Amino acid sequence: MEPKTVSLKSSLPVPSVQELALNRLDKVPPRYIRDSDGDDIISSVSSDPSLRVPLIDMAKLVNALTQEEELQKLHLACKDFGVFQVLNHGVSNTSLKNMRSQVQGFFDLPFQEKKKWAQKPGSLEGYGQAFVTSEEQKLDWNDMLFLKSLPIEKRKLDLWPQNPSGFRETLERYSEDMREAAFSIVKFITMSLGLQDTQISESFREGLYDIRMNCYPPCPEPERVLGIVPHADNSGITLLLDCADFPGLQFLKDGKWVNVEPIEGAIVANIGHIIEVMSNGIYKAPDHRAVVNKLKERLSVVTFCFPGPSMDIAPAKKLIGEGNPPKYKSMTHAEYFSNFFNRKLDESFIDSLKV
Repeated sequence: MEPKTVSLKSSLPVPSVQELALNRLDKVPPRYIRDSDGDDIISSVSSDPSLRVPLIDMAKLVNALTQEEELQKLHLACKDFGVFQVLNHGVSNTSLKNMRSQVQGFFDLPFQEKKKWAQKPGSLEGYGQAFVTSEEQKLDWNDMLFLKSLPIEKRKLDLWPQNPSGFRETLERYSEDMREAAFSIVKFITMSLGLQDTQISESFREGLYDIRMNCYPPCPEPERVLGIVPHADNSGITLLLDCADFPGLQFLKDGKWVNVEPIEGAIVANIGHIIEVMSNGIYKAPDHRAVVNKLKERLSVVTFCFPGPSMDIAPAKKLIGEGNPPKYKSMTHAEYFSNFFNRKLDESFIDSLKV
């Protein structure tokens, strides 16, 4: 049977996982259970200490004396892991703390209050769950609030919560901070590829920034569900603020799931498909997932960072040549997003972009 092509620009309404968790269930409803097909999908994480996610210090990248060594570390982090934690990224502790506090405040609201900002038919934005396209589909153990944040004209302010007070102002400030961090990180990523091309990093100044706030409630059977299924991101890079003091985010490395241990003040950065294409596959967007906890709720704030609409999505010219042909198609920004939102669900998105 021909695989079904669906639009992923909207999502069907589903029950709130937070509300389910409040009922103190002993068992998880069948629609959330992932192990029914015998797949060992929630295998235990590797405890191999050599598989720790790399740590990159931006202060060393801006210092001429330490830059070369730190750029080499960044290159290996992008090439071998596709993910790294960033220290001294320029975002103030106040901004991070305020954002955490506002997201906690929103998810602590009564359900009827949160529903004021629920997704509308035909849109992914708002409070709900993403990419639910059928009534039979297995569900992730999370609730989310997803908002387009930059540029300002993309905002749908009717979906921006006014409760808790200060939410909008905090998210606005945080978005600007994430844009600055993304610009800096992408600038050093292009340098680590040996490119002097500032056009790539500059395009992130004019870029698109979408923010997804996740709530993973406690789960009675955490080994049978996933907070988010394994996936790679369609962004340029993704910047994640973990609001918990225990790991829930995992990346796939050499066939093993590796925990990302939260570090106070750090931001987790991972390569998205756009940088994978631009690097001609030198850097790859890593598969990652979220697992859940039996006793504790976990919150995270994820910023998807995209270049501006005038930037074509194509392998950088300096990274292709004789003996090194382009591995990915060249696309306009609009073609890239059209491919993403109107694809066959059982087809790998990145494979569909390959030459």
